[in-house]
Amino acid sequence: MKKLLLVVVTAFSAIVGSAQFSKATLQATGLTCAMCSNAINKALQGIPFVESVKSDIKNSSFDIVFKQGTAISIDALKDAVEDAGFSVGGLKVTGTFSDVKIEKDKHVKIGNDNFHFLNADNRVLNGEQTITVVDRNFVTEKQFKKYAASTKMECIKTGKTGSCCEKDGITAGERIYHVTI
Repeated sequence: MKKLLLVVVTAFSAIVGSAQFSKATLQATGLTCAMCSNAINKALQGIPFVESVKSDIKNSSFDIVFKQGTAISIDALKDAVEDAGFSVGGLKVTGTFSDVKIEKDKHVKIGNDNFHFLNADNRVLNGEQTITVVDRNFVTEKQFKKYAASTKMECIKTGKTGSCCEKDGITAGERIYHVTI
């Protein structure tokens, strides 16, 4: 019976696909000095799933390593930067993917989060891949308008489930991250 259950679980995992995010690069805006960088660094290090943060003061960027095997929250990264008094100008998240099928303007559940891939070719993600979060408050307003114009789906406006998402089986009110690869 245990072997049968293992086969069923393995087969289901292959159908759904999975990913484990391991690191991120965050670009912050509004920094004017080393003290600003230090404030963001401390805020990011205070997040429970963050293992380490390395700041690049010259480029106002932060290389973040996540604790292995822990779930991450993309919004928690943004919130930490905003709570420190700054804004996110860009966020790239890297993970190891296993049989994650993506298509342009399709929603994909990865872990507990929903991702809407914009400008993506139809393909299956395997191995280490980096995705860029392009939601409002993760890129500049000019960049957001460009990405928002690339889809007619309403979820891009709010970052929450719209009627476009419900056809993909996502419950009303759930968070949707809009990403490119």
